[in-house]
Amino acid sequence: MKTAMFAAVAASLLGSAALGFAAPAMAGEAFVGVYKHDVTFIGKAVGLGAAGREDGYDVHLGYRTDKLENLRWLGKPQVHTMVSINSENKSNFVAAGFDWKLDFGQPGGFYLRPGMGLAYTDGKAKLPPANAPNISDEERARRTYLYYHRIEFGSHVLFEPELALGYQVSDKVSVELSYTHLSNGQIFHQGKNQGLDDAGVRLVYAF
Repeated sequence: MKTAMFAAVAASLLGSAALGFAAPAMAGEAFVGVYKHDVTFIGKAVGLGAAGREDGYDVHLGYRTDKLENLRWLGKPQVHTMVSINSENKSNFVAAGFDWKLDFGQPGGFYLRPGMGLAYTDGKAKLPPANAPNISDEERARRTYLYYHRIEFGSHVLFEPELALGYQVSDKVSVELSYTHLSNGQIFHQGKNQGLDDAGVRLVYAF
């Protein structure tokens, strides 16, 4: 039931974004990616403190608009919206935000794509303490297991910074090495700020 409800919300978000931003000829681009869930090497390298508690792989499905020419003051970003489904059904999320395609010199070839958005996860937030008094041994064991095997996001609403290195294969197709981070940034929650790092590759198709 939990998975079905999450999938329904994700489908609604993606569908609304496509209808809201697409031109009559279905402008923009779609992407699909496969990511290692909750990697730690990036967080350790840049000090983001990845949790390293959850397993599996994530599939990212999303849609991205054309550049928004009317937002020149913001660098003409694209709007992205996506859903991430985990193979172990742990910490799925939906996200939406802005990103920017920055070509190295002339358009075509390699490019960078930084981005920033907001996400909502069905992962754990505000886990109960395992050392609380007056709880049964069974409940203490359950809480201890969660502590070591689930990310404590602190909040279901999270920031979603991302960065990709892409290569334009053709007018329609590009591939991207992609990194996505989720955390509360000590803004949506004060206290624990364990994050999720996803690293993988995605295929992008322009309409």
